[in-house]
Amino acid sequence: MIIEGAARRVHIIQGEYKVLNDPDAVLTTILGSCVAACLRDPVAGVGGMNHFLLPGTGNTPMTGGDATRYGVHLMELLINGLLKKGARRDRLEAKIFGGAKTISTFSNVGEQNAAFAVQFLRDEGIPVVSSSTGGEHGRKIEYWPVSGRARQYPLTGAETQRTVALEQRPAAPQKPAETSIEFF
Repeated sequence: MIIEGAARRVHIIQGEYKVLNDPDAVLTTILGSCVAACLRDPVAGVGGMNHFLLPGTGNTPMTGGDATRYGVHLMELLINGLLKKGARRDRLEAKIFGGAKTISTFSNVGEQNAAFAVQFLRDEGIPVVSSSTGGEHGRKIEYWPVSGRARQYPLTGAETQRTVALEQRPAAPQKPAETSIEFF
């Protein structure tokens, strides 16, 4: 029997994804307008989560660190990460969380993120077995990637505002790849 408090917690931040096959691990994230897609292969016992800021429909060129903000990029990375750990595409199932409209005067990017995730998964033939999107407040998500169990906690107004502030920060610049060559 797994004691819930003894689980190994792995936190996912904006622009990240993780794939695990550890039955004692729980993936966590905090979402405002961002969306987290949680995918797993129940037969292979592997699952993962991503956390994206923008849908990324392919209309905007993505370079370097910018790519990690977009759902289209992170969805592909998550699926490929699962396949590398032994998952099969035809057995994948998904849960989607987030997409709140946290600032009433802004466009509803959260709704666009959630719609993108649903459409992407539909196009890939991956069934969405559960989702919790929309609303006006952020959420804290816990996802056990091996069992597929998920739990969410609504954030208070102040917690949601802190999450919004984090989402509005520019992504940390990626260190450029080393392009110089040294000959001996």
